[in-house]
Amino acid sequence: MIEVIDLFGEPSTGTWIVLTGVTVNAACALVGCFLILRKMSLMGDALSHAVLPGLVIAFVLTGSRSMVPMFVGAVIAGLLTTFMTQSLHQYLRVPSDASMGIVFTAMFAVGVVLVKQFSGGLHFDIGCVYEGALEYVPFGIRVAGMPRQLFTSLMVMLLNLAVILVLWKEFKLSSFDPALATTMGFSATAMHYLLMVLVSVTTVASFEAVGSILVVAMLIVPASTAYMLTDRLGWMVLLSVIFGAAAAVLGFRAATYWDTSISGMMTVVAGCLYALAVLVSPRYGLVSSMLRNVRMSLLVLRDDVLAMLYRVEELGSEKHFSVAETAKGVGGGWLANFAISQLQRAGNIVDASGGLRLTDQGRETARKLVRSHRLWETYLVEQLGMPLDHVHEPAHRVEHFIDEDIQIQLAAELDTADQDPHGRQIPE
Repeated sequence: MIEVIDLFGEPSTGTWIVLTGVTVNAACALVGCFLILRKMSLMGDALSHAVLPGLVIAFVLTGSRSMVPMFVGAVIAGLLTTFMTQSLHQYLRVPSDASMGIVFTAMFAVGVVLVKQFSGGLHFDIGCVYEGALEYVPFGIRVAGMPRQLFTSLMVMLLNLAVILVLWKEFKLSSFDPALATTMGFSATAMHYLLMVLVSVTTVASFEAVGSILVVAMLIVPASTAYMLTDRLGWMVLLSVIFGAAAAVLGFRAATYWDTSISGMMTVVAGCLYALAVLVSPRYGLVSSMLRNVRMSLLVLRDDVLAMLYRVEELGSEKHFSVAETAKGVGGGWLANFAISQLQRAGNIVDASGGLRLTDQGRETARKLVRSHRLWETYLVEQLGMPLDHVHEPAHRVEHFIDEDIQIQLAAELDTADQDPHGRQIPE
């Protein structure tokens, strides 16, 4: 049914389909980044439904389904939706998600009523609305030598890119700090409505080709994927466009292989790319988070082992714990055993006859830990008035992060830095 893509030769059926998917996804990704940053991810979904009455009224007034009246009707309906959503949230204190849900469902319902009332002869292809008709793009009307859907999405993509480049500073500032943007003379409200206009135009331009599923997905998913990988806005916008294009190419190839919905498969691929980013993102991914947690757990366990052996020495006990007893004393498990082996390799403890012992290096590290713990316990009692039986756990949590500078500040705040509230000596 669909030819193999050939981007460098005479445009084939597959080439037109992929190019249309790439331009639609890129146009959506460009504005989607700013929806994500403004915590308005669902606004794309809301607008995709709320523009319906605008489309119907435009059709009733002009009797035409050409793109110009459709764009005008969609933009007016989109702006009206944004205005009512903002007004409900700002003046009536309706939560933003609730105001969005109220307005877009009401607008969509009005659109359905208008369709029944004034457009009885108009045929709505429900499958086309949800899944689009990418398969038929190469066979439609040609504009400037290319399919009309590709021409339209290309123009919208260039429009979005041009507006974002020209107003980059204004969009950036109003997305992160609207109050500061307004103070500096950039109207955050005007930028908000301009963004909603771009989202409305992008949504309407993309509907016919890819359907509502891909439009809503591409407004959110590529931008969210890029957001997982970078904290820089410029890189986020670039990566979101790349992910949108990759979803179009890979989704087309997968749909061709399995002979299924192209726009649906593009959405699935975009979701898979997001899932991959969730796993491997260097800062926010599951794998990196798990590794950070393991490293932190090992740090705490190593400190606990050193502090426990130091306190045993303080008591002057002849008893020395074995590896198994020491691991059990700090909670047990493979992590505790691994932490002990790390301390041995680092030369902080040795497994001499009779059990584990601190080396001079390990004893110095343990002394600093115990000093931090007891200084913090003393501070909690003296300065905050906490009871004695409530200070151990808070001190145990923060002792790993108190450096020498903080120790000096704590000692300066205390009446005495020689003895903790339990009567034990605070090491020098």
